[in-house]
Amino acid sequence: MDTDLTALALVCSLKASPAESSSELIARQVLDELAGHGVARETVRVVDHDVRPGVEDDMGGGDEWPAILEKVRAADVLVLATPTWLGNPSSIAQRVLERLDAQLSATDDEGRPAMFGKVAVVAVVGNEDGAHKIVADLFQGLNDIGFTIPAQGCTYWNGEAMNPVDYLDLDETPSAVASTNSTAAANAAHLARLLRGAQYPAS
Repeated sequence: MDTDLTALALVCSLKASPAESSSELIARQVLDELAGHGVARETVRVVDHDVRPGVEDDMGGGDEWPAILEKVRAADVLVLATPTWLGNPSSIAQRVLERLDAQLSATDDEGRPAMFGKVAVVAVVGNEDGAHKIVADLFQGLNDIGFTIPAQGCTYWNGEAMNPVDYLDLDETPSAVASTNSTAAANAAHLARLLRGAQYPAS
């Protein structure tokens, strides 16, 4: 099996390390599934870094986004994981999209948008409704930026509304979530290999 693919999970929890995070848990589960397909993996909890607001590659003043962006550029698969807050993705997830927006004007050596050929998967957790809307919003943003979305390229867990139980509190991963994690990872790895072998046409 080809093992030179890499995946990066950007965890958009509002909790800084070392606090436990349901978003990080589901991201790591997807990464573990990707590892079974020969994909190397890395996790970045974005809130641990000083990522400034803006839509440029480097906002200056100690902005730590450029180092994260280099990891995104080096990865074949991006896993974007977010909690649900008030029915929406976290403010950290929104900031990641805003910072990635600068890639719309970046191109490779043949004139393609810089993120063409990269695959994106979304993972959402929360004990309130909103996962479908969050996935739709993130998919649209990621696709606009140039990422390719695989079939069934999202996974999520919604707990009972107004219940304090979080995903990381569960004794075991629900079978439906585990199955979805597996499918999303398998399809992402498959698509990433196809794109590695046959990139989109140059503009």
